[in-house]
Amino acid sequence: MTGIDWDRVGDDLDTSGCAVLPSLLDPDQCAAYAAGYGDDALFRSRVVMERHGFGRGEYRYYAYPLPPGLSDLRTALYPPLARIANRWQAALGLEERYPDAHADYLARCHAAGQLRPTPLLLQYGPGDYNCLHQDLYGEFVFPLQVAVLLSRPGVDFGGGEFVLTEQRPRMQSRVEVVPLGQGDAVVFPVHTRPVNGTRGIYRVNMRHGVSRVRSGHRHTLGIIFHDAS
Repeated sequence: MTGIDWDRVGDDLDTSGCAVLPSLLDPDQCAAYAAGYGDDALFRSRVVMERHGFGRGEYRYYAYPLPPGLSDLRTALYPPLARIANRWQAALGLEERYPDAHADYLARCHAAGQLRPTPLLLQYGPGDYNCLHQDLYGEFVFPLQVAVLLSRPGVDFGGGEFVLTEQRPRMQSRVEVVPLGQGDAVVFPVHTRPVNGTRGIYRVNMRHGVSRVRSGHRHTLGIIFHDAS
């Protein structure tokens, strides 16, 4: 976690709607997370995307207690992202503020009945993809999330680009394709973000997904900071 330029991350989120954290995980950590996909003891549920119209491929939600490394990562990423989120709340004129510590934010979620952990591990094979979507699981929604690419593009898989769309009022949607290497993470909005326009700050709607995997297998670690009802 040391060495991340959070001012740069905030600027990138403001201007582009996403920010890359290079080499957040090393290759051994990436391999360990991907290899854990088959360990039923780690997870609370499995979702086959095609059954629900979400795309093709599958993912598994981790169970509490989270693996120590994942729990530590989620806890460490939250405070600097909360500062950005609070700045966005102020820009949009919204009253809600996010506490400094992730444990305090989870307490809010749990008091509202959002008790199920949301970090997840996604697995794609040839022809798989993830439709554009938003990860909303209840009343409390932390506005930023993180995805870490665990596989090696061009080696383990081909295709499978991370994609964001930004739906702007009275304008055509904007698309952002985010190139990632193994261990790189992308920070992006869960559902909306503020944009500074000619008439002041306005809100845009964001969705994210993954384009079709053309060969090989792709694994991604998703870190969502609110829990699910």
